[in-house]
Amino acid sequence: MENEVKDWLEKVKEAKQGEIDLSRDEDLSIALMNLISLEEHFYFTAMKTNNQKYLEMLNSVRELRKKLLGKIVKNPQGEEWCISKHLLAASMRLVEVGTKELSRGSVKEANMYFTYAFNLYSLFFAINMKMMEIKNLEDGFEKQENKNGLLNKFSAIIKKIVDCCKE
Repeated sequence: MENEVKDWLEKVKEAKQGEIDLSRDEDLSIALMNLISLEEHFYFTAMKTNNQKYLEMLNSVRELRKKLLGKIVKNPQGEEWCISKHLLAASMRLVEVGTKELSRGSVKEANMYFTYAFNLYSLFFAINMKMMEIKNLEDGFEKQENKNGLLNKFSAIIKKIVDCCKE
């Protein structure tokens, strides 16, 4: 796995200036997570209140989310667009569940959810940085707990190359 991390770090270093801006994409991915969450909240509020204005707001937020997702998800193959959206949505929800567990004092449980969230978030970047092909995911989820599993490998790489604090 160490060699894989080194290979991908080299690839990032060799990228043309502006071709890969992970700090921008990381910030944008977090914004996308929140836009997806807003879509969900507008939907549920519309259903609870029977107020169609919330569906109009949902549609406006959805259009913005689609536009911004296109800044990261370029030339999607097959279902990569939807996969990317759902990876971000699942990651965001798992962070929220982990945060709730943390506030209850369940640190071990919270860390489990945070790890799952980060693994999915890393998979989002692995797909959109073309670090792997979707067909190579077959055993990724089955080995989730295994330190040598595919998701854990991507997480290790993403930890090294994504830094939101770079200006």
